[in-house]
Amino acid sequence: MGMRRTTAVVPPENDESMLEPASYFFLSQRQRLHYVDWGNPDAPPLILLHGGRDHCRNWDWIASELRKDWHVIAPDLRGHGDSAWSPDGAYSMISYVYDLAELVRQLGLAPVRIVAHSLGGNIALRYAGLFPEEVTKLVAIEGLGPSPDKVAENLSTPLVDHLRSWIEKRRDVAARTPRRYPSVEAALDRMREENPRLDEARARHLTRHGLLRHEDGTFGWKFDNYVRTIQIMDLHLTLPAEFWSRIACPTLLIYGVESWASNPALDGRADHFANARVVTVEGAGHWVHHDREELFIEELRAFL
Repeated sequence: MGMRRTTAVVPPENDESMLEPASYFFLSQRQRLHYVDWGNPDAPPLILLHGGRDHCRNWDWIASELRKDWHVIAPDLRGHGDSAWSPDGAYSMISYVYDLAELVRQLGLAPVRIVAHSLGGNIALRYAGLFPEEVTKLVAIEGLGPSPDKVAENLSTPLVDHLRSWIEKRRDVAARTPRRYPSVEAALDRMREENPRLDEARARHLTRHGLLRHEDGTFGWKFDNYVRTIQIMDLHLTLPAEFWSRIACPTLLIYGVESWASNPALDGRADHFANARVVTVEGAGHWVHHDREELFIEELRAFL
């Protein structure tokens, strides 16, 4: 079922303002993968897909707003949250896409709407290109992957050099002990350092659901440290325009004005889509759905 940690979850805190979803598991490629279900099974299905080194409870605020109108499902990607770690520490894009395809197939969710962030957006866009008949609406928050300039840089480097660098990085991860925190508060400080725009209540919620308690009483993040190593063959792909051009459904590409990510309306990537609209959000960085939640939900409702 894949390697897992022999650690305990962080005890919940009382928060009557946040409803709790039901927790389930499914199997994909012998991996035990986790997802949460916000109920309302007779409503149209809506998948919320998180980004790298994140977890499914990242969507709680959005899910709470949409659960009355949609059957909301939020999975943990392999190696993230409460899903199993890959036994060999390999996290290829095609494995992520396969897992999403299995979630949709096993739960009978097609045709489905998908809202996805960052790595999750990259996965969802490829899935929608492979199975255009199964996705009716798609929202990707900064999910197109590397900019054209970065792709060109990757392609200008010989594959042998990429492979040698990848092996060195894998060895580095293998030799590194993942950071442990003496308290939840210490981990909370790290969470807010990663995204200073998070208010304390939101940062605390994300931290609590992203942590495990080790046997010695310290805390660590749930995600597998090996997810930090990009799969080498994905580096050498050209722009995945073939996937994007096959997407049949209306697509919303959302970007934060203050993010480091390249805007597809300006770098040419949006031109590969048959039916896509780019929305840029002022006052938001990479996590648009956290930084400008009310505006994001307004755009999302109108689009869905």
